[in-house]
Amino acid sequence: MKPIQVMVDQFTTTLAGPGFVILLLAGYSAYMSYIGANDVTVSGLTSSMKNIKSVYILVPVVFLMGNILSLVVPSASNLAIILLATLYPVLRSTGMSRLTSAALIATSATIVPTPLGSDNVAIAAALHMSTTEYVFKYHAIISIPTLLLMAVIQYFWQKHEDKINQHELSYEEELQQYGLKEANDETNTISGSKGLRFIYGILPLLPIIILIIDFIVGISHGKPATMSVQAVTIISWIIAIFVELFHKHQAKQTLKDTNIFIKGMGSAMGIVVLLVAAQTFVQGLNAIGIMRMIQTTMMHIKGAGILLPLIMVIFTVIIVLLSGSGVALTFALIPLIVPLAKSAGIAPQQLSVPIQLAGNLLRAVSPVAAVVLIVSGSTHLEPVQIIKRTSVPMIGGLIIMLILSFWLL
Repeated sequence: MKPIQVMVDQFTTTLAGPGFVILLLAGYSAYMSYIGANDVTVSGLTSSMKNIKSVYILVPVVFLMGNILSLVVPSASNLAIILLATLYPVLRSTGMSRLTSAALIATSATIVPTPLGSDNVAIAAALHMSTTEYVFKYHAIISIPTLLLMAVIQYFWQKHEDKINQHELSYEEELQQYGLKEANDETNTISGSKGLRFIYGILPLLPIIILIIDFIVGISHGKPATMSVQAVTIISWIIAIFVELFHKHQAKQTLKDTNIFIKGMGSAMGIVVLLVAAQTFVQGLNAIGIMRMIQTTMMHIKGAGILLPLIMVIFTVIIVLLSGSGVALTFALIPLIVPLAKSAGIAPQQLSVPIQLAGNLLRAVSPVAAVVLIVSGSTHLEPVQIIKRTSVPMIGGLIIMLILSFWLL
């Protein structure tokens, strides 16, 4: 009965803490998709691409824009599907090669610092700090410079590879060869004035905007952020409901549609179960003494403070390349972060940030990653071809991230 009770305890603790945050965020994301707000945001950001003439200037712009869009659509696979339908035809029409376009979409969701990320929520809970504090105080100072430098690497690498691979299908030839049709540019399902569409486009980003404002106000007054992610998400949802009421003037239907939020919460239960499974796994490691052995080893290794992050990042890279999932591994390692860091004599964030970012970066280099397979199938390219285009920017980002982590954390 003891193992069963451990699982019950983990469910109780997780559902009352980070699990509840994850459910709320999933519900909000589902509601944003249902009312068409996500489409407005994506459409607004992608439509500006048509006005840029230089193909290679587009490379870093699209890479950074795709990562910003991951704030709205956190799932790398779902974001890739949306971008393949909306952005890919635009990129190909500007003259960008199929391989470069595919690589940019495959790397669209990497390491953007967001308090709405389920991994950030879970890590912050394990480190006993607010999600906002963890993201903006530790994650962002590493991830933002890394993303900017990766955008530069993308520019030079994709340009270099395009020069080598000059026998590329034009977009017209691609459409003819594979019997495709150009995607419909009309992705905005919100009818009304530009002002109304702007409001809907802001809604998916509203929780982040509120959290950033709260964080800035807190810093200016010398106090920590006071609003929780839970409260901000619910406030944003209520605002979205009022926007819907104002737009549709159908109170009964609008209130009925709020049920989508609850259904969205239910769809994220798998993530919560994954988190519980990881914590239960660690409890099992504790029970058989594995954790104690690792901690003792770290205490007796000279320079363990430097070696431990490197060892854990190498372990993360291997597992992510084999499994194609960075988030699952991150959740599995979260319960180990604090005790391992304590044993090595380092701050927990010195371990959590490299592990977390390594997992998210290397996903686009795995031939079995869902996002790579989706892009491969949609663009009629082999996964190996896409990985060749994603590997250098992602590995470059990994190295930059490690250097910055040792320097700044």
